[in-house]
Amino acid sequence: MRCSRSLLPLLLRSGRPASGQTNQNHRQHQALRHLHSSPASAKSQPVSAHEHRTSKDTSLTTHEDLFEKMAKESKTKATFNKVIEVFIKQDIRRRGHVEFIYAALKKMPEFGVERDLSVYNKLLDVFPKEVFIPRNFIQRMYNHYPKQQECGVQLLEQMETYGVLPNVESKVLLLQIFGEKSHPIRKYQRIMYWFPKFKHINPFPVPMVLPEDPVDLARFSLTRIADDLDAKVTVYQLPCTDTTETGEEITRPHLVGIQSPSQMELLAKHDVNRPVFVEGPFPLWLRKTCVHYYVLRADPTPLHLKVEEPYDPERCLQYPLQLDLDLDRDLGDEESFDVDDLDDGPVFAMCMTSQGNQATLNQWISGLQQNNPILGQVPTLFRLDAGPQKPQESSQSPQPHPETQTEAFQPGEGADETVEEEPRRSHRMKQ
Repeated sequence: MRCSRSLLPLLLRSGRPASGQTNQNHRQHQALRHLHSSPASAKSQPVSAHEHRTSKDTSLTTHEDLFEKMAKESKTKATFNKVIEVFIKQDIRRRGHVEFIYAALKKMPEFGVERDLSVYNKLLDVFPKEVFIPRNFIQRMYNHYPKQQECGVQLLEQMETYGVLPNVESKVLLLQIFGEKSHPIRKYQRIMYWFPKFKHINPFPVPMVLPEDPVDLARFSLTRIADDLDAKVTVYQLPCTDTTETGEEITRPHLVGIQSPSQMELLAKHDVNRPVFVEGPFPLWLRKTCVHYYVLRADPTPLHLKVEEPYDPERCLQYPLQLDLDLDRDLGDEESFDVDDLDDGPVFAMCMTSQGNQATLNQWISGLQQNNPILGQVPTLFRLDAGPQKPQESSQSPQPHPETQTEAFQPGEGADETVEEEPRRSHRMKQ
């Protein structure tokens, strides 16, 4: 009692507001609180898909601009790694790392690092570590952090596209980022299972870096096309630049041909009264490089002129061309077979040149006459299509389409004489 009596005067002296004034202040405070929105309500506001897509495109454009600013002078591997280091040092939390990795994957072919394993590992290192690992079976079942996992799978798919085999460092980085039971780890396991199986399955591999010399590239391409290991490659002309008496520079193209002994034998048995044709150009793709070649061929031999040669059993001992088996036939066995025999005619030689005009191909035919003297007696017709090189135009009169014009080359006659060409086999079939 004494304590309460002593405290009562102190409370009255302290100037405490009355109860009516307290209620009024409380109402004003409640009215002010209604003017502010809570953080939860701000987060719950819906965002349209257009705004989300626009923000993503803007972030991708920003990261691409970062690559362009850093690579104003030269686009090399060192510049690419420098851009990655700049992004890592910008923010310790690596915010926007998914958009940055997508932009980096898009820019890799421009910098020439699309087949560099160390650059891919450096991009994997951009992901924050031990953040996207699922902690329980429920998170693992519901695809924990799908956006980041999809980005990791996309990075591995680009490695698969360019034939880059991951190493142990790639596996350790994926385990630190996504955990053991994740989609990127399963993608890594599939790559490591199939890549070693298909690495050396191609019996005719193409090197990653093709020869830059056109003569070496033509030699490699013709050897790849030829179906005979005994085929011989001949360089008829090397690329050079000559100067005429008037001071005009003339660039001579390269001319490389190939012919096998069996093709020489077929050409020697060819009928002199039937012409041979120079056709082309036909494309051949070696990775991302396209080259063109020309062939010397003839029409199929008519059925009434065909002569069946006796079969030589010792021609091929490993793969016999004929089997004579004395087997008993059953009632259900058929003695006749429906076989579609398509004869496109023999191919006598092939060549490659940078200028597929008639003058250059005439030099090829002249070079073939040294080992094939029958070409001096057989008329040669040219069926040249509009290839990579523009056809030479005459200033006197317009030339007809290359497919409708055919010129015959004879060693003792002028090169400007023309011979009417028979319609193509496809045209005859249509008639």
